[in-house]
Amino acid sequence: MAKVYNWQLGRYMEYWYEEVRPRKQMAAVFDINKCIACQTCTMACKTTWTSGKGQEYMWWNNVETRPWGSFPMGWDSKLLNLLGPQEWVNGIYAGKTIFEAARPGERVLGNLPIDMDWAYPNRGEDETNEPIDEAKYYFSMPHSIWTFYLARVCNHCTYPACLAACPRTSIYKRPQDGIVLLDQQRCRGYRECVRACPYKKPMYNHETRISEKCLFCFPAVEQGNWPRCMRSCIGKIRMFGSIHTPDNIDPENPIDFLVHVKKVGLPLYPQFGTEPNVYYIPPIHVPATKFLQQMFGPNVQKAQETYNAMRNGEDPELQGILMLNVSTDRIFSKFRVTDKHAIGFDDNGSEVVRVNLNEPKVVRPFYDPKLGVYRHNIT
Repeated sequence: MAKVYNWQLGRYMEYWYEEVRPRKQMAAVFDINKCIACQTCTMACKTTWTSGKGQEYMWWNNVETRPWGSFPMGWDSKLLNLLGPQEWVNGIYAGKTIFEAARPGERVLGNLPIDMDWAYPNRGEDETNEPIDEAKYYFSMPHSIWTFYLARVCNHCTYPACLAACPRTSIYKRPQDGIVLLDQQRCRGYRECVRACPYKKPMYNHETRISEKCLFCFPAVEQGNWPRCMRSCIGKIRMFGSIHTPDNIDPENPIDFLVHVKKVGLPLYPQFGTEPNVYYIPPIHVPATKFLQQMFGPNVQKAQETYNAMRNGEDPELQGILMLNVSTDRIFSKFRVTDKHAIGFDDNGSEVVRVNLNEPKVVRPFYDPKLGVYRHNIT
């Protein structure tokens, strides 16, 4: 195995292939605090990519209710049990990754879901983390009874477990944008990718007998557009673009700004070692307990504090970039926030989007003499 550097872990780790990063790595940041679980993203992806035979159970994009929701069932808890207790020391992961903890004869520590695990995509929907009893019919912040919504797609990891495990080398990472794809001509349906992926995003088609997975809508990305699930987001929780490594940060790049500069975008289960490229702004109404730290790493509390400071008006630049979420179908690689606007620019420096930081207020009089009518608020 090769030694590769995983900046999310803060150390070198073992991986089956040499470190070869793409020329550009496409990535996304999801703001959990805005997600309303409307499933518009889910259905946009479903109707675009997985409406055929053998794809009935496939949800390349899904939204789970945490802490009890998961699809497939127990996708993370089962692997966490296999991995066992691990720890972070001073921000550096001191435990084993799924590559380093692999059992003899296997490349990646993983498990293959059974058929029933895929049968309940709405498992745990809107279920709270505690029973609601009479003593807790009051509201406080952060409140003890909580849920949050977790939108999930393929993370298009820097060190994909699916790629490492595939005996046919049918999974590859595109050098131009880092999108992880599956060559269906080479695939023989061994399902090693399904077993190995810690996020369970490769899925087996029982009709064609080969695997399929999210492809980050690369045909749209090649045209400079956002993926289907991203641009359909009603809650405007998503930011899509490219990300750099910490030693090559561009503070004007929206993903770099959220992940590296403000450090509010955190990876999902970074301890698995895949260096995922979909990041999450953690929920601010959930205490920064071991549950969130296990899910997003040791910097959860700091990310919550930064986000809350923005909500209190202390960081207009962060507020501005978040207002650009799902504000255009076009990919923009630079942004600027002025006193009045948040603006996004493409690779050529052309402006592709501009939003007002404050919408104008219009107060209409109770009586309109021009129309001869009275205006009433009806509730």
